[in-house]
Amino acid sequence: MTRVLFVCLGNICRSPSAEAVFRAQAEAAGLATNIDSAGTGGWHIGNPPYRPMIDAAWARGYDLTPLRARQVRARDFEDST
Repeated sequence: MTRVLFVCLGNICRSPSAEAVFRAQAEAAGLATNIDSAGTGGWHIGNPPYRPMIDAAWARGYDLTPLRARQVRARDFEDST
C-alpha cells in the first residue's frame, strides 16, 4: 500500500487541506493508500484545522472537520513493508 504524508509547519492549513483533497481523489480513483498529514512544529497538536481553511475546503466539497493537528514523528518515515 502506498503511504503519503503531507507536511507543513503547523498542520492546520496546508497539509490537512492537501490530505483531504488527495484522499478524496485517491478514493475516487480506487487507489489503496494510507494518507496522513503532520506539522514540523508542535504548538497546534490536537487542534482542528484553521476555521477559514475548513470553510474554504467545505465550499469546494472537502471536509476537514475530522482532522486534528499532530507533529511529524520518526515512525512516519519507517518502511512499512
